Amino acid sequence: MIKVRRPYLLCIAILSLFFCGTAYCKDRVHFLIPGGAGGGWDMTARAVGESLSRSGIIETASYENLSGGGGSRAIAHLIETAPRQTNTLMVNSSSFLLRSLLNKFPHSYRDLTPIASVIADYGAFVVRIDSPYVVWQDVIDDYRKDYRRVNIAGGSSRGSTDHVVAALAFSKSKLDISRLKYIPYNAGGQAMVGLLSGECQLLSTGLSEAVALAKQGEVRILAITAPKRLPLFPNVPTLKEQNVDAVFANWRGFFAPPGISQQNVGDYGQLIQELLDLESWQQLRADRGWSHLYFSGTNFEDFLSNQEVELSMLLDELGLLNK
Repeated sequence: MIKVRRPYLLCIAILSLFFCGTAYCKDRVHFLIPGGAGGGWDMTARAVGESLSRSGIIETASYENLSGGGGSRAIAHLIETAPRQTNTLMVNSSSFLLRSLLNKFPHSYRDLTPIASVIADYGAFVVRIDSPYVVWQDVIDDYRKDYRRVNIAGGSSRGSTDHVVAALAFSKSKLDISRLKYIPYNAGGQAMVGLLSGECQLLSTGLSEAVALAKQGEVRILAITAPKRLPLFPNVPTLKEQNVDAVFANWRGFFAPPGISQQNVGDYGQLIQELLDLESWQQLRADRGWSHLYFSGTNFEDFLSNQEVELSMLLDELGLLNK
C-alpha cells in the first residue's frame, strides 16, 4: 500500500484552488458591483447570484460593492488584480459604453472579457395620467409647434442612458435634437416627482421604474423602445409600431477579468445558460419588470460593438462627443 504524505495532499489542494478551472468556477462566484447597494447593478448581481446558489448550480455567491467614478474604480480594480480574480464576474450595463465614449474613464469593454447579457430594461416614455399626450405623435406635433414647451426629465446626467434614449426617439421621429430640452435629476425617483409635479411634460426612464405607478393609474406609458410589445406588458405600445424606428435595450450583463482562458469563458457562459433555464429566475425577472436579453461570447461582443456605434452617433448629434 502506497502512503501519501499530508504535505503532498495539502500542496495538491492549494494548487487546485489556485488553478480554478471548471470545478472551481462552478463552486463559487464572486460578483463585483461597480455601484452602491440597491441600484440596478446591485439588484441584478444579487438576483443572479442568489438564483444560482439557491438552485445548486453553484455552492456560494459573494458580493463586493466597489463604487466610485461612475464604475471606473471597479473596472480598474478588476483589470489590475486580474491574475487573482479567476472566479469574479463584474456586472455592468449600457452606461459602461456611454461613459467610455464620453471619456469619463480610460477603459472600454474591450479591456475586459465579455461573458453574457442577461436582462434588458427597455426605455419608456412616461406622462402624467392627465397629460394631453395620448400617443407619441402628440409629442412630435407639440415639439414641432414649439420645442420649448416639451421638457424631458431623466434620472441621470446629460449624456446618460435616459438622455440618449430620449435623443434616439426624437431623432428617429425626424426632429432636431440639438434643441432637445433635457432636465437631469439625481435619481429616477426624483425625476418621477418632477413629472408628477408638472416641472416637466415627459419622462425618459427604464420601463421597470414606471410600471408600478402606471398600474396605480398615476402615469401613462406612451411608448417603449422594445422591438415589439412585451408579454409582461401587452398594453404598452412600442415606438416602432408608432412609425418611429427606435429600438434600444439598456442591457445588464457580466464581464470577467482580461486574460482568462477560453475554457473559463465557456464555463461562465454555461452558468448563465443554466440560470436562464430556471423557472425561478424567469419568475423573478418577470416580477421585477426585466426582459430577457441573452447574448454570449462573440455574439455579446458584436452586440456591444453595434450599440457602441449607435451611441457614438447620438452623442455626436447631441454635441457631447469629444473628437
